[in-house]
Amino acid sequence: MTQTIGPLARELSLPYYEDALPAHDCFHAKRVRDLSIRLADRSDRSVDRDVLAAAAWLHDVGRPLERTGAIDDHDEWAAAEAVALLDSEGVPADAVDAVEHCIRAHSIRSSSPEPETTEAELLFDADKLDATGAVGVVRLACIVGERSGRAGERYAAIDDSSIPDAEAPDVPDVTILREWARERLDELHTPPARRLGEARWDFMEDFFAQFYAEIGVDAER
Repeated sequence: MTQTIGPLARELSLPYYEDALPAHDCFHAKRVRDLSIRLADRSDRSVDRDVLAAAAWLHDVGRPLERTGAIDDHDEWAAAEAVALLDSEGVPADAVDAVEHCIRAHSIRSSSPEPETTEAELLFDADKLDATGAVGVVRLACIVGERSGRAGERYAAIDDSSIPDAEAPDVPDVTILREWARERLDELHTPPARRLGEARWDFMEDFFAQFYAEIGVDAER
C-alpha cells in the first residue's frame, strides 16, 4: 500500500456515488469528511484522522442501492463493501476493522450499533450535522422530495392551502424538516459537535420563523 487510506477511500468510493441523488452523493461524503476532520481538530481526544476520512468517504456508498430496493440496509452493505475494497488494497486489518465499525455505527436507525470509538462518534456527528443549518435545510428538503409519493413515507406540503378542499390535511407541513434536524442534534456524541449543532440550530429557528412569516402561518399553532 503506497498511499494513506483517506485518499485511497475517496478514489474507491467515487464510482459508487455516480447514481446517487443529491442528499447522499459524493459532495455529501466530502462535506462529512471535511466536517469530521474539523471536529477532530477541536477534540481533546486522540483521533486517527486517516481512518476517519476513509470511513467518511465510504459511509454512504450503499445509498443508491438502498434507494432502488436492491439492498435493505446501506450501513451493513457499505461496511462489508468497505472491508472488501480495503482488504483488496492491502490495508492493515486493524485499520480496516476501525473503518468498518465507523460505517456500521454511523446511522441514526435504532438497529445501528452505538459508536464505540472516537472516530465512530465523530463520523456519526459529522453525518448528522450535515442535516442541520443551511445545508441541512436543503438536504432534508431533497430527502423529503425523494420519498414523496412512496407508500407509507412522509412528505411535506409547503402550505396547507396547497391541499385543495382539505380542512385537516393528513400530510405534515414543512416543519418535518425541523423535527428531523432536532432529532439528529439530540443524538450528537461529542462536545465540539454539540457546540456547532446549536449554532446551526439557531440559524434553522430563524429560517423557520421567516418561512412562516412569508406564508402567513402562526409558527406556534
